[in-house]
Amino acid sequence: MKDTVLILSGGMDSTTLLYDYQERIALAVSFDYGSKHNEREIPFARLHCERLGIKHITIPLSFMTDYFKSSLLKGGEDIPEGHYADENMKSTVVPFRNGIMLSIAVGIAESNGLTCVMMANHGGDHTIYPDCRPEFVEAFNQAAQAGTFVGVRLESPYTHLTKGDIARRGKALGIDYAETWSCYKGGEKHCGKCGTCVERREALAEAGIADTTEYDL
Repeated sequence: MKDTVLILSGGMDSTTLLYDYQERIALAVSFDYGSKHNEREIPFARLHCERLGIKHITIPLSFMTDYFKSSLLKGGEDIPEGHYADENMKSTVVPFRNGIMLSIAVGIAESNGLTCVMMANHGGDHTIYPDCRPEFVEAFNQAAQAGTFVGVRLESPYTHLTKGDIARRGKALGIDYAETWSCYKGGEKHCGKCGTCVERREALAEAGIADTTEYDL
């Protein structure tokens, strides 16, 4: 039964979740919040939804670039290079981004008679992103159920998985990860050096997937 709104960026994790749970997903939502890589990601989100026959919408959140501070946003400082575990990667945090997007998704779910919202956070996000952590997911799930007539719930099936686990799942599903975008810099090619590029490369290697991503190394 199609009961779910999926937050779909067009990156590896949410694209895998899209294919993994396609039988339940009634609507996929992308958010154009002014990140440096939105223009690279969102077309892939649309592509996969068209391929699967799942309705896709993009919601603009341009106010975030005006009032929020993050190197991930247009006009912010340069995207740092290195691994997610590095302290400097904290500059890529967009304050309460998932909380904002999930709130909108919950409203859309209830407005469309749907009872579930899914997000594709995973274990590797927990290091620096507070609104990806299990305690946030559980708290938001409780708030969503308490704040809606139909008791919309939040599901995050990959919360305790690694990026490599997700890549292995995608491999089993036959996903071509060349049709996803990760790089935070949003250039013509993946930079190969920022935290999400490093994580992408490691995950594909761990899963035994030939990495056909074009990197600007």
